[in-house]
Amino acid sequence: MGVSSRSAVAIHALTMLARWGEKQLTSAEIADSLVSNPVLVRRILGSLRVAGLVRSTEGRNGGWTLARPAKRITLYDAYAAVEDGPVLSRHPHPPSADCEVGRNIQSLLEVEFQDAERAMAERLGRTTIDDLVREVLAIERRLPARHR
Repeated sequence: MGVSSRSAVAIHALTMLARWGEKQLTSAEIADSLVSNPVLVRRILGSLRVAGLVRSTEGRNGGWTLARPAKRITLYDAYAAVEDGPVLSRHPHPPSADCEVGRNIQSLLEVEFQDAERAMAERLGRTTIDDLVREVLAIERRLPARHR
């Protein structure tokens, strides 16, 4: 299947929610930052809610907030909440058993792909949403005032 843009949208939304702390943000506010559709954002936020990463409040003053501290939400948590299946696509159907490459490639690739997927999970698991908020704020402090 491969990684879709859902991971980037989820991480962006979580980082916004962490940046604004206790303030509830609407899906429209998050969508504005993404230059995206609020319906898409609500779908992603729904998956994050199911994973226990965000919570929502209904009604006129409703919105979204983090369900746990940003220091306890990793990029891998966001990825796992919104992506289905393996990162690297496997053969859509079995290769030819009449070919020496076809007979062996699936098992060889499986080992390589699993190692790569473990490495990705480990790397994404080292960075938290809080880390991203701190980096965003540090970058913003270095910008000239006219760009803020």
